[in-house]
Amino acid sequence: MSQKVENIRVQAVVLAVGVLLMAVKFLAWQITHSNTVLGDALESIVNVAAGGFTLYSLILAAKPRDREHPYGHGKVEFISAVVEGTLVAIAGGIIVYRAVGAMLEGAVVHELGNGTVLVAIAGAVNLGMGLYLRKRGAATHSLAMEASGTHLLSDAWSSAALVAGLLLIQFTDLHWLDSLFALLFAAFIIGQGIKVVRRGIGGIMDETDMAVAAALVKILDDN
Repeated sequence: MSQKVENIRVQAVVLAVGVLLMAVKFLAWQITHSNTVLGDALESIVNVAAGGFTLYSLILAAKPRDREHPYGHGKVEFISAVVEGTLVAIAGGIIVYRAVGAMLEGAVVHELGNGTVLVAIAGAVNLGMGLYLRKRGAATHSLAMEASGTHLLSDAWSSAALVAGLLLIQFTDLHWLDSLFALLFAAFIIGQGIKVVRRGIGGIMDETDMAVAAALVKILDDN
């Protein structure tokens, strides 16, 4: 099985798991009524949408070159990264809107224990998938797969911070912390989204990757 076909298979599995994790996070939100958890669930919608686009881009990139695309279809991976990063940033904006509204209304969260466990499980799964996608994307030179892995890793780290925040709310009973943590979470994922967009645009514009250039120079020097 070629690397491109294997990448497509791996991304299809990741997409299916992403749909399951999205359901788990929305269940956690229904249990807790936490805006921080809702923000995590909303980002899961972005994960699924971006995962679907990444899968499509990998399928398209695997096609051989033709008359209309004499250099192949690989550029679509950069477009995928731009779309994915944009979706992440939009999700961050939605979280900010919800968190500010909850802060003004004085919303109260409850049943944090069960919700925290569900979020923790989802975060652990995303951590494993993100690390694997980053590693495989780097090994196969697939920017789309690397971007997908970066997205899942940011989701995993934010889930870890979210769990810590929920535990703190449980112990202190300070419900306004929920909105504060949601805002911090939003700022983090917006930053991650901008980074992915920046890298995708650099690829579309044929910007030199200095790390790749340095590695190429070293290979030439060694041989």
